[in-house]
Amino acid sequence: MTLVDRLTRLASLLIDQQRARVIVPPLRSSQGYWFGGGNLIEDAAGSLWLVGRYRNQGDSRTGLGAGQRGLELAIFRSDDFGDSFQKVLSFSKRDLNVDSREVLSIEGSALRLTERGAELFVSTEKSGIGYPEGLESYLKPGTGVWTIDRIAADSIKLLADATVAPALESSDPRFVHIKDPFFGRHRGHDYLLFCSHPFSWTSSNTGYVRLSAEGFVDGEPRFDCFPRGFTWDVAMTRATSLVPLPAVGKDLGIQLVFYDGGECVRDLDEHHSAVSRPRGYSCEELGGLAFVTGDDLDNLQRISINEPA
Repeated sequence: MTLVDRLTRLASLLIDQQRARVIVPPLRSSQGYWFGGGNLIEDAAGSLWLVGRYRNQGDSRTGLGAGQRGLELAIFRSDDFGDSFQKVLSFSKRDLNVDSREVLSIEGSALRLTERGAELFVSTEKSGIGYPEGLESYLKPGTGVWTIDRIAADSIKLLADATVAPALESSDPRFVHIKDPFFGRHRGHDYLLFCSHPFSWTSSNTGYVRLSAEGFVDGEPRFDCFPRGFTWDVAMTRATSLVPLPAVGKDLGIQLVFYDGGECVRDLDEHHSAVSRPRGYSCEELGGLAFVTGDDLDNLQRISINEPA
């Protein structure tokens, strides 16, 4: 069995929809509603902390007139090894406003514990930013620009009263929307990974930026460490998590990379004689798999080449 075969088999065991259960239901059982887009961590006492957002129906291409979309950021805690979760913190859109920038939609988030306490990165769509010069007319009425903010405190519960501060944004038309942060290691240092969209909303890539010891963004981001594929993920390659694997036998230092992909941004009509298959599109992405040997994020190797995992 090849390395790729073994990694694929392991990933299918980790992501097993038949054994999965809902731990935080959406606000409504309907299309366009979910809870997720965050991460799960464990503290020194064994408690589990889950962060994510309640997402209601809405369409980012047409503005808030089509629905509420990212409605609430919430943090849940479990003290019984994941059997049950209780909400301990909640952030509304208004809670996440930054100065004159008003939050229109809450997107992905990432929580971690540090030597200094707790750190939460959250991406939101905001008004009051605007598109780069010469492209202003491409920003549709009722929509905004995605950026990532940082909230830090001495503990997770104290995040509720901490300051929301800008962490990462871009004025480059190719990567003007920055969202969905998560954490990783690259060449021995902590990094923040994210996905990006161009001003035209036609595609999405994965990038990273280094974090300082204090948790602040340090240096210039690389926006295309994991560019789009050529087949089922030709429109989108949005990494969502890195999973370091325990060393068994020969230690290769492998990390699994899970990502969302799609063949198009909007759902396409198939030809009546075409092979019917899931194509993936915005908000209905398909799951892909890649891996990294060591912690070199500049050398991601795609496993899901011709079709999703």
